[in-house]
Amino acid sequence: MTTRIACFGGIYNNYLALEAAIADAQRRGVDQMFCLGDLGAFGPHPDRVFPLLHQHDIQVVRGNYDDSIGRGLNDCQCGYADPRDNYFAQISYDYTLQNTASDNRAYLRTLPAEIRLEIEGRRLLLCHGSPRRTNEFLWKSTTSTSFLNWLADQHQADLILATHTGIHWGRELSNRRAFVNVGVLGRPANDGRKEVWYTIISIDLHSGISWQFVPLEYDFRRLSSEMTAQQLPPEFIETIQTGWWTTCLEILPAKERRKGRY
Repeated sequence: MTTRIACFGGIYNNYLALEAAIADAQRRGVDQMFCLGDLGAFGPHPDRVFPLLHQHDIQVVRGNYDDSIGRGLNDCQCGYADPRDNYFAQISYDYTLQNTASDNRAYLRTLPAEIRLEIEGRRLLLCHGSPRRTNEFLWKSTTSTSFLNWLADQHQADLILATHTGIHWGRELSNRRAFVNVGVLGRPANDGRKEVWYTIISIDLHSGISWQFVPLEYDFRRLSSEMTAQQLPPEFIETIQTGWWTTCLEILPAKERRKGRY
């Protein structure tokens, strides 16, 4: 028997992409849907995300953004060190905090830091950045397989699912285990494509764990128009319209940054 779950990372207020991802995952016949956190940031209309999650019974992990918005903190706890990264992060955080209703902020305070599942005899750990820190960046080019095996050992998981970086990737580990960054729905993956990405995980009792990264079309023109109407930065809108990151670039390792335009 095979069980298939859809995992959505970083919604970033992109309710249009979330709506499209839910419909796409349902068409593909997944058994369950999960969100790995960061409901807010970057896009317009934060409160439009929550009804979609509730209506479709999507379990959600608490991301750094969700923790900050829920508790009304001063910043997003995104983990950036560069002043330019933090400048744009603060703009999106202040907008999201101002435009998230109090009942939705209360909901964010109820979210768990991780979700643990056992499916077809395999132990799954769903988190935001990593099992050890919500805002930890695990990049493909700088994260060793030995470290990921150590995480799997320490946290007793056969599959670790995470997001936070904005770029999807996966790796097979020892003993038929795996680590998968499921990508984000909130903005493109700095690849020049206007689609965003989510991941379908398949767990089979006999063949083990596999994953499929799914490119998702959505109404990016409508999103960019709404971002303009909400007076969000032109840099954010350019990313939605072109598929290339214009902000949060300094956090990228050299190999990932070389793949982008800027």
